[in-house]
Amino acid sequence: MSNIRNFSIIAHIDHGKSTLADRMLEITKTVEARKMKEQYLDQMPLERERGITIKMQPVRMIWRSFNGSGPEYILNLIDTPGHIDFSYEVSRALAAVEGAVLLVDATQGVEAQTLSVLELARAQKLTIIPAINKIDLPHARVSEVREEIKNFLSVSDSEILEVSARTGEGVGHLLEEIVRRIPAPNPRAGVIGETQALIFDFEYSSHRGVIAHVRVFSGEIKRGDRLKLVASKESFASGDVGIFRPELVSREKLGAGEIGYIVTNFKEAKIVRVGDTLTREDSALPAHPGYEEPKPVVFSSLYPEDQDQFEDFRRALERLRLSDSSFSFEEESSGILGRGFKCGFLGMLHLEIIAERIHRDFNLETIVASPTVKYHVKTKKAEFDVYSPHKFPDEHDIIEILEPWLKLEILLPPDKLSDVLKLLTLHEAVTGATDRFSENRLKLEAEIPLRELARGFFDELKSVSQGYASLNYEFLGMRSGDLLRMDILVAESPVAAFSRIVPRSRLEHEAEEAVEKLYKILPQALFSLKIQARSLGRIIASRTKKALKKDVTGYLYGGDRTRKMKLWEKQKEGKKRLKEEARFSIPPEVFIQMIKK
Repeated sequence: MSNIRNFSIIAHIDHGKSTLADRMLEITKTVEARKMKEQYLDQMPLERERGITIKMQPVRMIWRSFNGSGPEYILNLIDTPGHIDFSYEVSRALAAVEGAVLLVDATQGVEAQTLSVLELARAQKLTIIPAINKIDLPHARVSEVREEIKNFLSVSDSEILEVSARTGEGVGHLLEEIVRRIPAPNPRAGVIGETQALIFDFEYSSHRGVIAHVRVFSGEIKRGDRLKLVASKESFASGDVGIFRPELVSREKLGAGEIGYIVTNFKEAKIVRVGDTLTREDSALPAHPGYEEPKPVVFSSLYPEDQDQFEDFRRALERLRLSDSSFSFEEESSGILGRGFKCGFLGMLHLEIIAERIHRDFNLETIVASPTVKYHVKTKKAEFDVYSPHKFPDEHDIIEILEPWLKLEILLPPDKLSDVLKLLTLHEAVTGATDRFSENRLKLEAEIPLRELARGFFDELKSVSQGYASLNYEFLGMRSGDLLRMDILVAESPVAAFSRIVPRSRLEHEAEEAVEKLYKILPQALFSLKIQARSLGRIIASRTKKALKKDVTGYLYGGDRTRKMKLWEKQKEGKKRLKEEARFSIPPEVFIQMIKK
């Protein structure tokens, strides 16, 4: 165990984390030069295109010092996502290691999400090695970024390393410092005399079922051992055990301090959870500290554009859930868009990634309904949670509505402060303290309803700050909100799919915007159509779409005008009867256009 070092690299998106992992794989000769490619540990094309890590990936490297005369060290790296949507999975990965390399881009400096992941590492009491990346770039601000790191980490100048993940400069020295600074696994980290391992991730194989990625804290695990999942209360015989190089390589056993995999043979992914504890079948050990179920915070309905592909769509979601158990789905039917699924996600990026993977991996076109959050509603008769706007009770029945709120931390240049404050006001945020984070940046705190984040706040923040502001958030809990259900009526009939939950202060604006948008995209009918927004028992906004005109007298020429007047009267009566007897059928493409921004 004294020659094992377990660590992660933590960084903001696009600060060079995956590139640094590439150089480590090259220098330690873990991957042959002919097989090497950029972002080697990012296996999905989507990760490569966006430059972000979506799925964490462990790898075992062997390192000797440059002169080759020193002892051989086992370096276990867990490459983790950097986005706050995946903070729970990152926290479980950090619970499996003893140290972390904090990587900061020399051209951008410390970002808000860097601070978020750093707090997770500090909560696990990890050894932090700060490193400045991209020092080879001509516009690198190494000295300024060094001061930022010194200020918020309280470290000396000599403790901050400088590397270029692109060229490999300084990476060998960083590996030496990982061996020197990060402690070896503590034999007392687990329970003495017991076998205890933490599941920090898993993957699914159609032949071998769920393969759990584990960190062994105490004892050892061999092929064929009878094991138990503490939280799931399920037992199994381990089919195979081994390490990551980064492909799976079988071993006789996994010992204390090691990171590897265990084949569970479970065919249902929902049995195995990130954060669960593995132990002997006859053990009475509790779950590893900090275990909790990931809780979805953003909800959206997903529908296949072609209802004939519904079963393919279901299978696609089931397959995705085998590799990502943190999103949930259940079948629902809108009656208009057909059959679909109500899905729960960890955040907006999580929703975006799942929708994109459905399209790329399964070649299915998806209709994504407007994202919503969970509201807790107290009425005169009951208390319940509401996800769908059309199920929101009427205003006169409501006693109180509770909605989730977030605490924001925004890092931004001083000259963008006024624009960001205006944006926060527009999104109902409550601004807090503003402190100087570094010479060129401020740290602004605010509190905001989660529904506003789902309404495009992040994109607008990037726009008003010209890309210079970065955002981090954490959940504060539920607070009382002044919210109303707004219904959209077409031909005086409410359309459930168009219903929205809106704040009272923005009711008129939302009503006019929705009516105007529907007016533009709704096709004309043979009779005039009223398009209305209704709330608080009254019509808030209204527009009338004129009927299609048909020249019923076009075939007549000359003669008495009386004949034309009879035809016009007959047409008028027909339209009136049609309006009273018929219900206007809204084409499916109108629903798609209303849902899309």
